[in-house]
Amino acid sequence: MKRPVLQVALDITELDRAVQIAREAVEGGADWIEAGTPLIKSEGMEAVRRLRALFPGHEIVADMKIADTGTLEVEMAAKAGASVVCILADADDTVISEAVRAAGLYGVRLMGDLINVPDPCRRAIELEALGVHIINGHVGIDQQMLGKSSLTMMRSLKGSVAIPVAVAGGLDAITAPQAVVSGADIVIVGSAITKSAGVTESTRKIRDAIDSPGLPREERTSPDQKIREILCTVSTPNISDAIHRKGAMEGITSLCGDVRMVGRAVTVQGFAGDWAKPVEAIDVAEPGDVLVINNDGATHVACWGELATMSAMERGLSGVVIDGSARDVDDIRTLGFPVFSRAITPNAGEPKGFGEINAEIRCGGQAVHPGDWIVGDASGVVVIPRERAFEIARRALEVRKTEERVREEIRRGSTLSRVSDLIRWEKK
Repeated sequence: MKRPVLQVALDITELDRAVQIAREAVEGGADWIEAGTPLIKSEGMEAVRRLRALFPGHEIVADMKIADTGTLEVEMAAKAGASVVCILADADDTVISEAVRAAGLYGVRLMGDLINVPDPCRRAIELEALGVHIINGHVGIDQQMLGKSSLTMMRSLKGSVAIPVAVAGGLDAITAPQAVVSGADIVIVGSAITKSAGVTESTRKIRDAIDSPGLPREERTSPDQKIREILCTVSTPNISDAIHRKGAMEGITSLCGDVRMVGRAVTVQGFAGDWAKPVEAIDVAEPGDVLVINNDGATHVACWGELATMSAMERGLSGVVIDGSARDVDDIRTLGFPVFSRAITPNAGEPKGFGEINAEIRCGGQAVHPGDWIVGDASGVVVIPRERAFEIARRALEVRKTEERVREEIRRGSTLSRVSDLIRWEKK
C-alpha cells in the first residue's frame, strides 16, 4: 500500500503561532501543510505566502472553501504559493468548472470538500467527472460535536472514485489509522496536533499509526459512558466556556475542597430544613447519579449532614448539590465525599416530608431537570442539559485541548496576552 499522506490543518487565527506549530509538525512527519480557513480569514494570502517560503519542499494547501468566483480565488491561492486549493463540493457546477480550468492554468490541484453535502458518494462522482483532483470526506467540527463521524463518510466513499480521497474531521492517533484502513489516501489532522502541548510527539504518533494501521478497535461504550468518560477529563471552567459562560450555579461551593463529581441529576424540591425528601432521594438514585436539592436556599438550618453523606456513599452516588445548608462538615471532609452547598450551619432541620423527587427545580440560579448532567469541582458546579450532553462534553474537550497548547507556549516564555494577541482582537 502506498504511504498515506499526513496533512496538518492549521485552523489557528495567529500566523506566528501557526508557523511554529507547522515547524514542529513537519519535524514529527507531516507531509502537507494546510493554511486553514480561520488562518486565511485572519491573515489572508500572507499565510499561504509565509508557509510556502518556509516550507519549499512541502505541499501547501489553501483551505479557501470556495463557494463563488472560482477562477479568482484559485488564482489568488496559486500565486501566493498554494499547490492544493480547496473548494466546497456544494458550490454550483459552473463555479467548480471555472475553478478546475484555473487550477489547470496555474498548475495546482483542486480538492473538493464534501462538508454538509447530503449525498457524498453521488457528489464525489460528479466532482471527479468535473475534473476535481482530490475528494475530501470532511465532517465539520460542529457536526462532530453532535457525533457525526468522518470515518462513516470515508467508508461510504471507498471505491466510489478513482482520484485520491482525503478524510478530515476529529481524527487522532486512534481514528487516523482506521481512516487509512477504510481507504483514505490523505489523512487530515487538526486539533489532535495543533492543540497538543507536544506537537512533534503527537504528529509522530499519528505518523507511525497511519504507516502501520492495524485492525480498527470495536466500539463497546454506550453514549452515557462516552459522556461520563469525557466529562471526567474536563473542568467546570472548560464546560462553562463550551456553553458560552452558561450553566454555572451561583453561590454553590465545595465543602471538601478539591473533589470532583460527574453524574446525572436526581432532583429534589424541598423546603427549609426539611430533610425527608433529600434522604429519600438517596434510595431513588442509581450509582453514579448526583442529588441536586433545592432547600429553598435556607442558610439557617441544614437538610444534609454526615449520616446522609454516608448513605449516599454506600449507594454509590457521585455527589450532592444543595441550594441550602449542610452540617457536620468536619465529618464530611473526613469522608471526602463531594458535597456542594450554599452555606454551612450546625442547626438540624426536621423530616416533615414536604416536597417532590425528580421534578424540575432551580438550584444555584440554574434550571435542573432529572437526567441533566452535573459536574462539580473546586471551581464550582455546572449543569449540562441532557439533550445536549454529548455535544457539550465534546466542545469542553476542545476547550481543554486549546488550553494545553496555550499553556505550553507560556512555559516557553510567551505570555497569555501575546499568545492571545489581545490588542489586535480588541473591539474597535
